[in-house]
Amino acid sequence: MTTKLPDSLEPYKRTPTFTEDTVPAGLLSEHSTKDGVWGLIEVEDGALRYLVTDPRRAAVETLLTPDSELGIVEPTILHRVEPVGAVRFHVQFLRSADATPSVQNDHGSNL
Repeated sequence: MTTKLPDSLEPYKRTPTFTEDTVPAGLLSEHSTKDGVWGLIEVEDGALRYLVTDPRRAAVETLLTPDSELGIVEPTILHRVEPVGAVRFHVQFLRSADATPSVQNDHGSNL
């Protein structure tokens, strides 16, 4: 698991704040971000277990709290989270400052 973000990333999307009751099922099972998309998991209250499960990385289990470092999600790397009791957290997504979002025309095709 990496502990440092690359330079020149910019935030572009943030999830709502999730709790142990509202965390989407997809975050509780193995999933990954797209190529070029990084994530920052920030615990606002409580504790969240962050597990990196991708075979391309050493297995890592980290307990995230409001006082700990943020959880860094690498692009395409499989991971999941587990609430540890009551928790409130969100995820900030980042991408390269020079990445351009795809633009679609009126017919839904990429330009």
